[in-house]
Amino acid sequence: MKHPARTSRRTLLTLVGASLASVPLLNNSPRAAAASAAVGLDDPAKKEIAMKLVSSAENSSLDWKAQYKYIEDIGDGRGYTAGIIGFCSGTGDMLDLVELYADRKPGNVLARYLPALRRVNGSDSHSGLDPNFPADWRRAAQDAEFRRAQDDERDRVYFNPAVRQGKADGLRVLGQFAYYDAIVMHGDGDDPTSFRNIRKRALNRARPPAQGGDEVTYLNAFLDARVWAMKQEEAHSDTSRVDTAQRVFLRKGNLDLNTPLDWQVYGDSYHIG
Repeated sequence: MKHPARTSRRTLLTLVGASLASVPLLNNSPRAAAASAAVGLDDPAKKEIAMKLVSSAENSSLDWKAQYKYIEDIGDGRGYTAGIIGFCSGTGDMLDLVELYADRKPGNVLARYLPALRRVNGSDSHSGLDPNFPADWRRAAQDAEFRRAQDDERDRVYFNPAVRQGKADGLRVLGQFAYYDAIVMHGDGDDPTSFRNIRKRALNRARPPAQGGDEVTYLNAFLDARVWAMKQEEAHSDTSRVDTAQRVFLRKGNLDLNTPLDWQVYGDSYHIG
């Protein structure tokens, strides 16, 4: 079970997922080309590590596949939070997911909630969702088609854009993961704490490898900007998913997230062998 103090959610978005297309990709340098050619976070083994790292922060568990059925209102103003990446009824990404599921499997158990999800988008309201939506979400999670839809929306909105921008900036696996974790928490809207603006703050202090900068220096600047963004909202104010996780790997020079990995989030210890 998630606890509100341990849970991190995105800022309210209505166009989450489409916005990264407007971020310029700095992919003309030899370093960026080399990073793109190297093993990236999209390598299946590295992606599995990324899913476990995020799940340790979002769900206090490495078993990310157990989270397809997760659903709860954690009281953060974003309505229901659910699924493997924390799709929210108040931020638009849950609506996109259920629409995709309905397109692929008309008449599914969640399709009936689409009018309500459209009405509550942008709010914390449960109007039209209670009392049966959580039970029906858990029921839908037994369907492989719904689990596949969650995977696809996670990749389309969060994972693929993060990896693409990370590679364009000449970052290796850890840097690509830092981008992914930031987009999961903050989204990529126009507000000051969104991923694109966290990245802009970092670029004001350091250059990424694609611009001839030092990767460790740039990642420290990015994580500093990320911590600043997290502290702007009480629900995000515990920064251990950066301080005792990502920075641990960075200090060890583990830029490719090679195992074994040991880290802590919210005081809990985790290990991937």
